[in-house]
Amino acid sequence: MAWALVSTIVDQLGSLIASEFKDRFGSLLASEVASIVNVKEEVKKLERKFHEIQAKLNDAEERQVKEEAVRLWLKKLNDVSYEMGDVLDEWNTAKIKADIEKEEEAEASTAKRRKVLSLVSTFFQRRDIALKIKEITEKLDEIDGEGDMYRFVLTRGNEEVMRPLTDSHVDVSSILGRDEVKGDLVNSLLGKGNEEERSPHVISLAGMGGVGKTTLAQLAYNDSELSSAHFEKKGWVCVSDRFNKFMVAKAIIKICGGGDSNSTTDWPSLMDEMCEWVRGRKLFLVLDDVWTEDSTLWEPFRLALQNAAQGSRILVTTRNNRVAQVMGSAKMINLEELSDDDCWSIFSTIAFSDRDSEQCKDLEEIGRKISDKCKGLPLAARTLGSLMRFKSRKEQWEKVFCSRLWEFEDVERGLFAPLLLSYYDLPLPLRRCFLYCALFPKDYDFSDEDLVSMWMAQGYIKSNARSVASDYLEILFIRSLFQDFRDDEDDENIRRFKMHDIVHDLAQFMAKNECITIDGYEEYRPNLQNARHLYLEIPQNAQIPKSIYSAKNLRTLIVVGHDSYNVSKLFHHFRCLRTLSLSCHYGKLKVSDEIEDLMHLRYLNIPTWLENELPETIGNLCNLQFLNITSNHSAGFKKLPQGMSKLINLKRLIFEEPLNYHFEFPRGTGRLSSLTKLGHFFVGGKDDSQRCGLGELKDLNHLQGTLKICRLGNVVNACEAKNAELNKKIGLRDLYLYFSGENVENDGGRMETDVSVLNALEPPPGLEKLEIDSYRGTTMFPNWMMSLAKLKSLTLTAGENLERLPPLGKLQFLEYLHIGYALFPFKKVGVEFLGIESENKKDGIIKIFPNLKTLSFDCLRNWEEWIGIGGQEEEDCIIIMPCLQQLEIQDCPELKSLPDFLFKTSLREFSVNESPILHERYQRGTGEGWAKISHIPNINIDGIEVQRDGQEVIRQDDEEEFDQEEQSEDEEEGQ
Repeated sequence: MAWALVSTIVDQLGSLIASEFKDRFGSLLASEVASIVNVKEEVKKLERKFHEIQAKLNDAEERQVKEEAVRLWLKKLNDVSYEMGDVLDEWNTAKIKADIEKEEEAEASTAKRRKVLSLVSTFFQRRDIALKIKEITEKLDEIDGEGDMYRFVLTRGNEEVMRPLTDSHVDVSSILGRDEVKGDLVNSLLGKGNEEERSPHVISLAGMGGVGKTTLAQLAYNDSELSSAHFEKKGWVCVSDRFNKFMVAKAIIKICGGGDSNSTTDWPSLMDEMCEWVRGRKLFLVLDDVWTEDSTLWEPFRLALQNAAQGSRILVTTRNNRVAQVMGSAKMINLEELSDDDCWSIFSTIAFSDRDSEQCKDLEEIGRKISDKCKGLPLAARTLGSLMRFKSRKEQWEKVFCSRLWEFEDVERGLFAPLLLSYYDLPLPLRRCFLYCALFPKDYDFSDEDLVSMWMAQGYIKSNARSVASDYLEILFIRSLFQDFRDDEDDENIRRFKMHDIVHDLAQFMAKNECITIDGYEEYRPNLQNARHLYLEIPQNAQIPKSIYSAKNLRTLIVVGHDSYNVSKLFHHFRCLRTLSLSCHYGKLKVSDEIEDLMHLRYLNIPTWLENELPETIGNLCNLQFLNITSNHSAGFKKLPQGMSKLINLKRLIFEEPLNYHFEFPRGTGRLSSLTKLGHFFVGGKDDSQRCGLGELKDLNHLQGTLKICRLGNVVNACEAKNAELNKKIGLRDLYLYFSGENVENDGGRMETDVSVLNALEPPPGLEKLEIDSYRGTTMFPNWMMSLAKLKSLTLTAGENLERLPPLGKLQFLEYLHIGYALFPFKKVGVEFLGIESENKKDGIIKIFPNLKTLSFDCLRNWEEWIGIGGQEEEDCIIIMPCLQQLEIQDCPELKSLPDFLFKTSLREFSVNESPILHERYQRGTGEGWAKISHIPNINIDGIEVQRDGQEVIRQDDEEEFDQEEQSEDEEEGQ
């Protein structure tokens, strides 16, 4: 952990020497200048000293696991390194502020006086910094001398992170050797055993950490037999090591459909609410990782769950057999360690991936010895397999087998040993990034974007090194230190993932006292004096506890709460913060002017509520790089502060929707030329002299990912749109163009303006997704659209005047097309939509929409006819939508039929909703068009499955009606 911190300091010192010590002090007294110039020698000396210490750290960090004295020495080094980091940041902040002041000098008559005052202020500030540097140098000398007694082995740290040789992830069966126990568990959950039915019916899955309890529970939870067992509600609750009865109760209520239960303020009321939501429902609940042996904590839940319907099941995973007894388990399954052969299968499948047979044969003997050290634990086998996969030489394998870390027996029979081997095999800069994750609670759902931004805010990764961050995440994943990677449900550009509980334990052990998590419901109050990173959950109707103010040197503070709480003290007490994240789901947070005191702040996540606005002083946070504004219920949040334009280091400005329709961006937003992500951009109104025009986007050419441009109806003319120079923003992949604006309704001139503005906007050629909303033009197919060679998704919504659909069939790479929520006046869609031009109809085979997979029309209330191409000769030379798999027609009440070419495609899913004429036409068996669609495997008509996977779907009420008819026929025959 210390190495990465020291490395950051060395980089900062080198930068300071190279660029800072120049004659910036004008006519100040020579003796005064000399006292500052001497700092250069102090800084050089300090840089050399940090370099010398750096060589000792690889050995020191490994020895700290078993040598408490070395651990204490590293703590002292960490403390002085943090102190040095703050001093250097003060120096750099003074420089940034001075540069901003120069740019803001507006009046020539005061410029000279301001310059003199600025120089004087800079002198005194840097003189103080020079004294601090000298003091720190003396401390470092003492620490370095103290380290000599430990006789550290000097090494040159591996400072670079190499990208993995492969990014393929080996697929290892999650239930290797567990088939029998999985079958037993599923049968018990289905009630197929002979055990006496209890209420609540609890089944416990017990075993040591890393043996695969949670994996097995997940497999059972998602088993197809259980999915069809008609549980009314099912859900998963991660309980973890400190039993939080409030959290567990609220999670159960939410699973049963009761929302977040934030109106409940005391335990008896919460109990009553839980009983009501549970009552009469057939439930399947998983309580994962239960630790508490206190029966009094479980008793209220036992009583509440007695109200559930017969057949309900509670599955508990725990490391402690005593817990299973306390919870009154009807059945307890002890999950034993894997056999040596099963463990070897997991290890070898991963470790020998991508190796030739000769190499596997050469490594097998030493590999089996390493596998035996996994002691039957699948997590250890996966982790060690991932470690050895990237070691090609036999001597590297032997070094792992002989490592002294195998002597480590502190946690669960030494499970930490294979994890520690993987940890110490990480590149040194990556270790610190990994340990930072100890800050978050167990089972935390990480977002790659947030985590990487926080790493950058702490200086673990340079702020322009996103590709390095991607490599870091990839390495942690293939080393099995991160798991369960998946795409975010709301944003496919964001990945989410988790840490295994034992891996989290390792991170907390290694980051002891630096990364602290406090669950505010508990009395647990750790010693915070040495804390650098704090995650705090505040209970209902509570304020921030006073005890946290002893953590004077916090670099990260994440506060999670549901009600309002006072944040003003935070700005006074925690002036070293690099990361501040505040959340408040059901209250108001008042952000005061004192936020400017957080001069080191890089990452700020902050909620806005109703009429609450951000203060102007936020513009003084000149180091700020990441600003996330969460804006739930923010109908009154109307504008960003004018001072925002001073945030010249800002790289990401993200808003969580919804935003106020009349939201305002400040004039001068274009100065934020470092921005790489800007979720939304709002064009100012026409009559505002301080309006933020579309031209402010001109210099924001580093933008990446998604950009939503709102209120394009306020754009004055095509010239303003052209000034945005969207085509230069080559990092953009998704673009949303919303043509709303003030006073554009019933404006006849607006129709022509929208056409010219759309033509002038010209996105970059690499665009993959485009959405156009509230467009008022009568025609649409701008000149640039055909140049979008990578466009895969197109959505057209909420228009009013479009006289016909554009020739979208010309878009050769389009995979998804949605048209809807529009009052388009046209009643007929014809061949023009396909983009077939008469002059080239017979020039060989023409492919229309060659890559389209999903086609959706929604809420086109005037649409009556969709005409095909007609004529067999034309059909022979034209191929239309050959890849179409999904077709949806929603709320098109006047549409009479669909063209035949749609049903000659590779359709897999066909859905018709709220379109009565089509409903009748394609009714199963009786509709005149049924024969044309009957070959489609999955058909849904008005929300009812008609056909699934090629088979007719018979609903339960149909079966009952059929049974009644059969019974009547039998009775008649009997008579």
